[in-house]
Amino acid sequence: MKVTVLGSGSTGNAVLISSDTTNVLVDAGLSAREILRRLSEVGVASDKLDAILITHEHGDHAGGLRVLLSQVGCPVFMSGATEDAYYSNRKIDAKGNGEGIKRRDALKGRTADIVSDQEFRIGDIDFEPFSLPHDAADNFGFVAKHHGTKIATAMDLGHFTPLIKEKLLGCDVIVVESNHSRDMLRTCSVYSWELKQRIAAKTGHLSNEDLADWLTDGFDGSARHIVLTHLSQRANDPHLARITAESALKMRSPLFRAETTITISAPKSPTPWIYL
Repeated sequence: MKVTVLGSGSTGNAVLISSDTTNVLVDAGLSAREILRRLSEVGVASDKLDAILITHEHGDHAGGLRVLLSQVGCPVFMSGATEDAYYSNRKIDAKGNGEGIKRRDALKGRTADIVSDQEFRIGDIDFEPFSLPHDAADNFGFVAKHHGTKIATAMDLGHFTPLIKEKLLGCDVIVVESNHSRDMLRTCSVYSWELKQRIAAKTGHLSNEDLADWLTDGFDGSARHIVLTHLSQRANDPHLARITAESALKMRSPLFRAETTITISAPKSPTPWIYL
């Protein structure tokens, strides 16, 4: 298997997980044009996509889906609650057409229902979903498994639950949120108090410090690669996120040292492929 984060941040998120014969796009928060361009950039033709997997309905994870579906022919895997929430968009265009209706038309006959406690298969990759605490209808993370290797994605979570910690055990690659610095969020002059409260809540977004606590005390050290995603462009800094994570790894007990490489995702370009 191999994985690349096509782009990640407040403006949009998309991850590509591939085997020799299967390509799965996890989330479509970038514009359709950007997703197609970045697929080409990493060497995957759009007609080679086997599925799109939507973790939750928020625009930075599903905003590009409707237009993308007019250009690719693969099915969309999402939960029933996420699908209903995705249709609830009330935006109206200049011609009076509702976005929710257009979304329903685009997805008609193309969805595969998933639930958080049932594994499913796409091509030759098995997916094990699990719930993430976030202010969405039904937010999921996933462990993708193929020939004994495991790639986990856990984006948009307010805190680590025992279930999440359990699911991340034994993974070879972990794609995980490191959204904000607590101090930078607190002093961010652009964000309202209400938005700061939402981000910092237990159903909001994971901070650099929260991730560091898990890396020091909850991470089992199995993953050779951890990719930090969803970095805020106003309440975080890529260098700070990296230093915080790498320092946390060095703070681990000498008996549990981890040979783990930290990779930072960016909003405007894909990460290099990580091969397993």
